[in-house]
Amino acid sequence: MKRYERLAKQISELIKRGDLPPGARIPSVRSACKAWGVSPATVFRAYYLLEDRGMIKARPRSGYFVSPTTGELPRQRPRTSPGADPKTVNISDLVFEVLKTSRQPETVPLGSAFLSPTLLPMARVGKSCATVNRSTPLASMVDGLPPGFDGLRQQISLRYLMSGMTVPVDEIVITSGALEALTLSAQLLAAPGDVIVIEKPTFYAALQAIERLRLNVVEIPVDPVKGHDLDALARALQQHPVRACWFMTSFHNPTGVTLGDSRKQALVDLLARHEVPLIEDDVYHELHFGPDPVRPAKFFDRKGLVIHCGSFAKCLAPGYRIGWAAAGRFADKLERAKWMTTLSASMPAQRAIADYLEHGGYERFLHKLRRELVHQQSQMLDAISRYFPADTTATKSDGGYFTWVTLPDRVDSIQFFQAALSSGISVAPGPIFSADGAFRHCVRLNYGYPWSAQLENAVAALGALCADESRCGTRLAGPVRPA
Repeated sequence: MKRYERLAKQISELIKRGDLPPGARIPSVRSACKAWGVSPATVFRAYYLLEDRGMIKARPRSGYFVSPTTGELPRQRPRTSPGADPKTVNISDLVFEVLKTSRQPETVPLGSAFLSPTLLPMARVGKSCATVNRSTPLASMVDGLPPGFDGLRQQISLRYLMSGMTVPVDEIVITSGALEALTLSAQLLAAPGDVIVIEKPTFYAALQAIERLRLNVVEIPVDPVKGHDLDALARALQQHPVRACWFMTSFHNPTGVTLGDSRKQALVDLLARHEVPLIEDDVYHELHFGPDPVRPAKFFDRKGLVIHCGSFAKCLAPGYRIGWAAAGRFADKLERAKWMTTLSASMPAQRAIADYLEHGGYERFLHKLRRELVHQQSQMLDAISRYFPADTTATKSDGGYFTWVTLPDRVDSIQFFQAALSSGISVAPGPIFSADGAFRHCVRLNYGYPWSAQLENAVAALGALCADESRCGTRLAGPVRPA
């Protein structure tokens, strides 16, 4: 076999395994020459061969890309059901409009997705960062390449063990935040045009990632009290060629609801019968208010179909952008995907967090943080009950730092958001949490900031806005879209 044929075969195998999914960019000729130690002529002949076979396509001035129909799993023709057809996602304009206007430093951050930095042990984590930077040999700075720094992966494996789970270190891949772990998982499981099942409502960053990956979605309802509608999920699995589900089963964002163990078991069993993987977003796992950790759906997985994604951004060090995936049977593919995208999460950040987990008193910090969040939740819910109209409801979660507020029907949450912002208060309006701009009368509020007179006054101002129909009254009849 000639050299260019061997190169073509290697790339072909990557495509067939799904390591290079449809639409993925093939390495440039220069990069391929360097990676495989061959001449440009050899690379061109290999690429021409793959192009003749229909496996890749050239785009003028852009390079070579995997053909859209190559490497996909067998499809079945979906049976449609009224109101449950897959849909595309087009939410980013609205999300960016909301995020851009609510990030002003003087704004009261009730719409924020993060904890107050004052609650986090940044000085102690910084000490760990300085320690490892002084003590780490230069030659060891590449130890964090995929699947990640072994010391951090071992610490994460120990955290699982403390939750009553056995997750091998080999299954853990370090990523640049949980969102990268979630997005890479969706990318390796589904190609553009494929169908995945998501929650309604769901976290807006998931919708943005799905929109960028050009996936179609079927939304299943999440009740703020009961959680995910498993009957609706069963129908979706029967009616559509579902490639994966992307769910948050504990301390759901935005509703705060947590599925009980029996329902998580039922969810995992249902997906296992259909051989459909679950991408589990569990970034609030450490922020449980009860004495014991809440079991994720991953706990009930016996077939390696659950990719459990976590992060230190929500409970320790947001700016360090360190997350991970415990990827089950997909660990090798996820590791390769990490190699082919951002390559590595920050090595100093990985080492610093590993050092903190081992020596910094993480458990003591978490115990204190959970107590503070319980107190702040109580203050927030009490203020809502006092200042908002009587026909307002707010969820009380067993963890995390959000409450999902259903406003009176006369209040439009986009107008409410705009009126609140003009008063120096940010909220997260309901329509950014669904693919079709639903939840027009809902907002998500963050109680992850120490209670203060400023927060008390902000909630009182929001309550007053609910009564001002001239500023917040419902006017639009269709799905909300940005102007």
